[in-house]
Amino acid sequence: MNINEFIHYAKDKLKNANIETPVQEAGVMLCQVLNCTKAYLYAFGDRELSLDEKSKLEDMLAQRVKNIPLQYILGDTEFMSLRFMVTPAVLIPRQDTEILVEKVIELTKKQVLKGQNENSNVRVKVLDMCTGSGCIAVSIAHFCPQCDIVACDISQEAIKVAEANSELNGVRNRVEFFCGDLFEALKGNYRFDFIVSNPPYIETETICGLQKEVRSYEPELALDGGADGLDFYKKITATAPEYLNKLGWLVFEIGYNQAEKVSALMKESFINVQVLKDYGGNDRVVMGQLAV
Repeated sequence: MNINEFIHYAKDKLKNANIETPVQEAGVMLCQVLNCTKAYLYAFGDRELSLDEKSKLEDMLAQRVKNIPLQYILGDTEFMSLRFMVTPAVLIPRQDTEILVEKVIELTKKQVLKGQNENSNVRVKVLDMCTGSGCIAVSIAHFCPQCDIVACDISQEAIKVAEANSELNGVRNRVEFFCGDLFEALKGNYRFDFIVSNPPYIETETICGLQKEVRSYEPELALDGGADGLDFYKKITATAPEYLNKLGWLVFEIGYNQAEKVSALMKESFINVQVLKDYGGNDRVVMGQLAV
């Protein structure tokens, strides 16, 4: 079997399993096993696969037709043009979350620039609550060298993945990790310029209706936001003012239908509350500054 033959073979198997992009996923598997680019697949489609390569590819296919997410099979994914390890202990980073990260990076750079104009040595303090894979914390640390990050999660297994990702992306010295329940995880006295979070926000009763890849394989601990999906927004918003500096920012990722309710929660203690949309035009981020 050569590369082209495998693509056709895999396409049929994946299509029968109702995988939406079978040819694309077959190509990703090949690139992983052959350690090559997509361009290589097109240029050398008649290249014969070895027995070992075919065995690895068959194993990947067997997992994927069971709807195991491709990212878990591969063991990594891309986020903010960086590589992140992923395991079933953490949610798979989504592109929509990049909206939150890009906005926080923009705001931290403005804060650094303002501080430099005032002739001060600026360090921006950021807390990433419910860090999961660490994709938010690590990305901010990578693109903002003047930021010092604290990342928390209730799952020890998630913290292990996040720590590994901080090592992988060369920012381990600027990210502290704590395991525990929300702000109870913090050890010591902390004040932050930004608190960011992509918390669990799926309504409990709707989890069973999610895609099989999500409901069967991604951690429910990172999905379930309670009966109304707002449990973590309520808890974090109520406590965040105790940990924010003057005019510090609270920045949430939200579900597509939660902007109004999360905004209302934040307006009790925060000003300049605003909503950002994702690439699909859905409400995705709610953010505001601590009222003085």
